[in-house]
This record gives sequence, structure tokens and C-alpha cells, in this order.
Amino acid sequence: MTAQAEWLDIVNEHDEVVGTVTREDAYARGLTVRVVNAFLINRSGQLWIPRRTAHKRLFPGCLDMSVGGHVERGETYEQAFRRETQEELNLTVDDLPWRQIARFGPRDALSAFMHVYELRRDAPPAFNPDDFSSAEWLTPAELVERIEQGDPAKGDLNRLAQLCYGVGRA
Repeated sequence: MTAQAEWLDIVNEHDEVVGTVTREDAYARGLTVRVVNAFLINRSGQLWIPRRTAHKRLFPGCLDMSVGGHVERGETYEQAFRRETQEELNLTVDDLPWRQIARFGPRDALSAFMHVYELRRDAPPAFNPDDFSSAEWLTPAELVERIEQGDPAKGDLNRLAQLCYGVGRA
């Protein structure tokens, strides 16, 4: 049984939709797409940082954002943020304080156009075990230090911690 193709909007340099493509084709052809990322942060200023499962096709076993995923065809950034938070953390966004903290694009030396959100919660979530194998609370500075000391991390994680929380070498 083959997995159903994930369809994404292709965007131009102004983040305007110019077509649609499968996720696999977008990456094979280097096309620009949209993503969302979010950090779960507690009142002590620590980020909930999960480790991706070993069976993930991309970045297996790597540190990751609390929430991350593609904006699917026809979706808004906020809709994708809500969907991904529910899928990965089993949390409903409406039950938590949250805000958008940044907007970035490829010009920011990141992999795609993205909106970054922050969710406030002190308790760790009951995460999806298909996505993550473990997690821990780290300050942004501790996270950057771990990555710079060689702990494997998802591609944009170090840069996002630097840009969003003012640590390291942004």
C-alpha cells in the first residue's frame, strides 16, 4: 500500500501561490514551498524540544522544533499550524495561549517561507510517537549549544532558535 501524495502550493519570491506540486516533486526540483514551525515554551523560558523517530525519512533521530510541517495545498499558515499541533502534540491550539512570533523566507537563509508560532504551556504534551521518540525542556541557549556541539538537529532548528530567541550567531 503506497502512501497518498501530499500536495503543496508552490510560491514565488513574494510568497504568492503560483501552482501546486507533490511534496516529493517539490524537493526533487528545489521548488519553494510554505511551512510552519512552533515552539512550546514554559514559564521558565525553556523550549520543549523533541527528538524525531529513527524511522523518519528526513532528519531521523534529530532534534526538532516542537511542531513543524508543510502548509498543504489551499491551506493558510494558521490552518497548517493548528493541524500540525493537533497531529504531532495532540494539543488543540484554542486551549492554549499562542501567538505568531516571526515570518521568514528563503532570503533569511531558511529552507522555505515559514511562519513561526509560540505556544505557552508548562506540562509536556502527549506527543505522537510516530513523530517523536523523546523530548526535553531546554533554554534557547542550551539548545544552540547542544547543536553546535554536534547533537544532530533538523536543518532550520539552530537558525530559528537564533533568530527567534536572540541566542548564538544569528
